[in-house]
Amino acid sequence: MLILLAFIIVFHITSAALLFISTIDNAWWVGDNFSTDVWRVCATNATTTCVAITDQFREYQSIQAVQATMILATIFCCVGFLVFILQLFRLKQGERFVLTSIIQLLSCLCVMIAASIYTDRHEELHKSSEYIIEVSQGQYGYSFVLAWIAFAFTLVSGVMYLVLRKRK
Repeated sequence: MLILLAFIIVFHITSAALLFISTIDNAWWVGDNFSTDVWRVCATNATTTCVAITDQFREYQSIQAVQATMILATIFCCVGFLVFILQLFRLKQGERFVLTSIIQLLSCLCVMIAASIYTDRHEELHKSSEYIIEVSQGQYGYSFVLAWIAFAFTLVSGVMYLVLRKRK
């Protein structure tokens, strides 16, 4: 039981780390001389020049939706871990970690919404004339991939908590 508990804790912390990295790092859409995420666009020529994505961009509402849902996913994942630790000491033997599971599945839902919005709107997002350089010729970066991996991790984690019972 102790090994299972350690595995679940490591799995949950890994999910939170993936969410933090994918939310913060500047690699959702990358090219030869640029990288962009949901916060800023950086041109990496001789010097790195970054411009924040503000309401002057045409698809700013879509970017804000991605920002909000990724932040919510990260918050839900962290809160879910704290609730799990509390439930670990408060639940009676044989009860399930239902509240932790619900919070983790909400985190999973938020990541899915964010990554889906970005997937659906990426063409419109990167054809805006407000960018400092041409960013339409690029590909998805590792932060975007990490967001989808975090989706899978939080889904599996949420299901594990739903199935997990507190045993001696």
